[in-house]
Amino acid sequence: MMYAVYEWWASLEDPALQETLSPLRILQYVTFRTMAGAATSFLLSLILGPRVIRWLLELKIGQPVRDDEVLKMQRKKAGTPTMGGLLILFTLLIAVVLWCRPGNPFSTLAMASAIWMGGIGFADDFLKVRRKHSGGLAGRWKMVGQCLWAFVLFYFLDRMTLTSGHSRDLMIPFLKEPVWQGMPWIIALAFVIIVIVGASNAVNLTDGLDGLAIGCSNAVAVSYLVMSYCAGHIIFAEYLQVPYIRGSEELAVFFGCLLGSGLGFLWFNAHPARVFMGDTGSLALGGAIATAAIMIKQEITLIFVGGVFVMEALSVVIQVASFKLTGKRVFRCAPIHHHFELQAKDAARNEGRDVEVVETLVTIRFWVLAIICAILGIATLKIR
Repeated sequence: MMYAVYEWWASLEDPALQETLSPLRILQYVTFRTMAGAATSFLLSLILGPRVIRWLLELKIGQPVRDDEVLKMQRKKAGTPTMGGLLILFTLLIAVVLWCRPGNPFSTLAMASAIWMGGIGFADDFLKVRRKHSGGLAGRWKMVGQCLWAFVLFYFLDRMTLTSGHSRDLMIPFLKEPVWQGMPWIIALAFVIIVIVGASNAVNLTDGLDGLAIGCSNAVAVSYLVMSYCAGHIIFAEYLQVPYIRGSEELAVFFGCLLGSGLGFLWFNAHPARVFMGDTGSLALGGAIATAAIMIKQEITLIFVGGVFVMEALSVVIQVASFKLTGKRVFRCAPIHHHFELQAKDAARNEGRDVEVVETLVTIRFWVLAIICAILGIATLKIR
């Protein structure tokens, strides 16, 4: 919307009026709109957050838990409002509409991904609340919804003029050229499905401690903000030897808006959390990040940037495989943040420290790891 204001200014035929309104020229710059989008979504989150929390409380949309699957220390969180991802999605949508260039396919697809995946998460959260049980939408239906979006995304990318030249290429970090150029469509589609399903579920698994998933997502957002800007800037793309995707710089504005929404949500989700994002938020975040990574051909880099999410997902896979094959558990509890939480709690008790701060301790350490991974991901742009 604001870019449309710039276009209106640029079309003015009266030089005097154009000079008078010359400050509107700043609306053409991606960097300005990125910062403005972040500020807008953050402020909206602070303003709307308390209202959304009260609304969720009035509807009695509390987080259900099951005694045999959650740490004793976590059981007191039962009843805390969930579906807080609605706050993230709403503030993100408003900021994107305001500050992203109208009609840009990249920001549109990223926003569509967040809404679609958030809708799947909303259905899951709604069923959990309705049944007052932690079992929500069946896993197979989640998978169907995620695969359907992956198919739609691949269809558009494979046919859009801006992306069709790269949609079937496989890029590997540290290499200048694709390791596989022009993959068969079935393999390329399968790859997109793996990225979408893997990323969204990895973020979902990370959402287990106050502020953990959103803090790590914010770090990933910053990393892909930088990578998107470079991919859409012809000089930077040529210098860094990454695929130049014309128009993808608008994803930087999108990620600026996402960062603002994430920081605003963290304001209320920090320990002790007043609201949880639920699957509504975690699937939306993972889907949007994965979609952007696919569009700028930085899918494999997501393994580095989202190292914490990868670690969380692998811990669950290892735990389940070990228990089924040997009957033994590798970790005290999975996902792995609960394993470290239990260890930190035992250490706090042995040392006579306050056990209540353990959750914050583990969360902040994971944030540190997420920031390091994000920096590493950005570094892969230069090391080629």
